[in-house]
Amino acid sequence: MTEPVLVEQTFFLRDDVVSIALELIGKLLIVKNQGVVKAGIIAETEAYAGIGDKASHAYGGRRTTRTETLYRAGGTVYVYLCYGVHHLFNIVTNQENIPHAILIRGILPVNEEAIPENFRDRFEAWNGTANGPGKLTKKLGIHAEHNAIMLNSGSIWLYEFPESHPFEIVTTSRVGIDYAGKDAYLPYRFYARHYKPAKV
Repeated sequence: MTEPVLVEQTFFLRDDVVSIALELIGKLLIVKNQGVVKAGIIAETEAYAGIGDKASHAYGGRRTTRTETLYRAGGTVYVYLCYGVHHLFNIVTNQENIPHAILIRGILPVNEEAIPENFRDRFEAWNGTANGPGKLTKKLGIHAEHNAIMLNSGSIWLYEFPESHPFEIVTTSRVGIDYAGKDAYLPYRFYARHYKPAKV
């Protein structure tokens, strides 16, 4: 089996956040915490198109202590606390000062053989489901300390399977953003058809 290939930062520096969100389906996410490695296949994403998107934390050019991470260069990790309970994991896209981001909403489990060989000696499998952004971060151990780091820089990595077959993908509207008016109906959410997404 051919080893997975690291996804370079240039993948995230492109200007079409919706296309990037679609292309993330099927990629391998790896997290290392205190020497323990966990991983999953990205199965659900949502795109947030920055200043002009009413669902985005950066809508209207909003800049706060929390949202400042969104204005960094593509490939930066954006983690925020939702309702004081769940840490949600996002990846910033586009060039610096253009606050586009993608919420990673769900993952599928993988076995040890699917991850790069250099991670296998510390790999720990997880059980159950991770079909929701809060479940995902709990399964992989993503938390506030990961905010503002760069992908592939020492604790969170993204890989592509060189021989993988494309998933059949469902395109639909985002969930839990009724406050966004007409923007709530934009087709900015993607998930693998065989995966069962959460309703919230």
